[in-house]
Parts: sequence; structure tokens; C-alpha cells
Amino acid sequence: MKEKVILDVDTGIDDALGIMLAVKSGRFDILGITTVNGNVSLAKATENTLKVLEFLGAEKEIPVVCGADRPIIRPTFFEHRVHGEDGLGGALRDASVKTQTATGFAPDFLIENVLRHDGEVTLIMTAPLTNLAVAVRKCPEIVRHVKEVIVMGGVVKDFGNVTPTAEYNIYVDPEAAKIVFHAGFPKLTLVGLDVTRKALLTEEHIAKLGDTPIGQYVKTSTGDYMQRYFERNGVRACAMHDPLAVGVALQKDLVTTRRLFVDVETRSELCDGQTVCDFQNRLAQTPNMDVCLEVDADAFLDLFIRTLQT
Repeated sequence: MKEKVILDVDTGIDDALGIMLAVKSGRFDILGITTVNGNVSLAKATENTLKVLEFLGAEKEIPVVCGADRPIIRPTFFEHRVHGEDGLGGALRDASVKTQTATGFAPDFLIENVLRHDGEVTLIMTAPLTNLAVAVRKCPEIVRHVKEVIVMGGVVKDFGNVTPTAEYNIYVDPEAAKIVFHAGFPKLTLVGLDVTRKALLTEEHIAKLGDTPIGQYVKTSTGDYMQRYFERNGVRACAMHDPLAVGVALQKDLVTTRRLFVDVETRSELCDGQTVCDFQNRLAQTPNMDVCLEVDADAFLDLFIRTLQT
């Protein structure tokens, strides 16, 4: 039986690759994809999600539901420098959207589906956590009915990617992340920069996709991203942040985790959005999530390429 999942996205370059991995794997019953403000505006994230599903020919099977158009209390903070003005590195710039979004509001969609499929739904969150935080506030009991929440976000040992201490998804809406982290989900897995930075897609990987529509898409969408990554880190590659979160849902042994207490800084001039991980139990708090600390990057990238080749 396929695992029931909902993807929550702010579709930029790596969200799109994560959607492709989820759809092409054939291993998920994707109940829907919810969109949220993040890398780009809610409208653009939704448009990009619809474009990607149409590109994959999956638009009829997977509903797309719009969610929060801004963080809970903060102004928007887009990442056009990384993902381009269109959010997809120009890869589907000329594609027109033919599909309509589903009716409803993403937090309500999350609540309805989690309660309908008690203990069966995995939420793969690859965006700021606004939608899930709103859902938790509206219906706190959903935490007891979710199978697992997989969050691409945070960094516990390394440096940030938007400030010296903060990862982008958490930084955009740290109040939402704090709500989710403290909600009491029995199974929450944090897939942060500590592991996603080790899962680097290179031009050699992309070449294995061949001169196919998907191969051309991946090459185009990641081109500028790779150049910016090279300028910042000295390596010409695309860090597979969001696809790795999908990979963890597909194959748990790709990562090594440790159960720890993690909180989010929301009131610091220098460290807003930092994920603070209590490795030595100095706060004497009950661990609230499984934190990914190591990854078999070669196995993940092999999975990714093989899946997109099908």
C-alpha cells in the first residue's frame, strides 16, 4: 500500500525537484500539495506548483490548495536571488497554467485529511511552517493523528544560509516553527542544512538524465543556482535541500538521526530564526524530534537520478 503524504511547498527550484522525486517515485499516495508564502509569493508558489505538475502530467491526480500568503506576524522575505524572479530558474517561464487550484485553505486541508486518515498521513514540509502552525492552532488534536512530520529546515551544527545562524525556512517564520516544534508531534524529523549541504547535485549527475525533457528541465532550473552556490561555497553544485526531505520519506536509512530537544530563537537581533539544539540536555527538556546528523549522499543522489530516469 502506498504511503499517504501531503507536500507543503513554496515552490522554488529545489521544491520543484522534491515534487518531481515524490511523483516519479510512484511510492506515494499524494493526497494533495499545499502552497505557502516563502521563496516566492503565495501566488507564484502556487503557479509554479501547477506548472510542475502539468509538466509531469500529474495535474489531474493531485490537488493543489493555497495556504498562508504571509508569515504569522512578520513581513514577507523572498529569495529571488537564489531562485530567480519566477522561482524556477526560468525553466518553465513560457509554460502557461491550464489547471485550477482546489477550493479551500491549506491549513483546513491538512486538518481534514489528517483526521480522515488517522495515523496514516506523513506531512513533508519543505517551506516555512506557517500552514502547519495555523492548522495546529485551529485544531491542536491533529498532532495525535499524524503519522509523521518531516521538516526541511534549520541547522544545528553548521552555519545558516540566510543569516550566520539561521536557515531560510525557519528564518522566514520562526514563530510558526516554534509552534510546530512545541506542538507535541510524536514523530517529527528535522532534515536541516547539516545533511542537505552534503547532498550536492552536480553537472555530472544531471548528465545522467540525458537529453530528455526532465534532464533539460533540471539543467535549466539549476544553472544559475549552481553558479551562485559556486560563488558562495567554491563548489559548482545544487544543494538538494527539499528533495532530501522527500528522500527521507522514501528511505529512512539514508540518514542517521538522534532524538533531541530543538527550539527556535524568535527574539534575537543577531540570531532570529536559529534552531537551538540541546545536545547536552542542558535545558532538561524532553526531546521533541529526530534530528538528521549524517546522510548517505551517494545513495540519495543515486535514488534521485534513478527515479527521474523512469
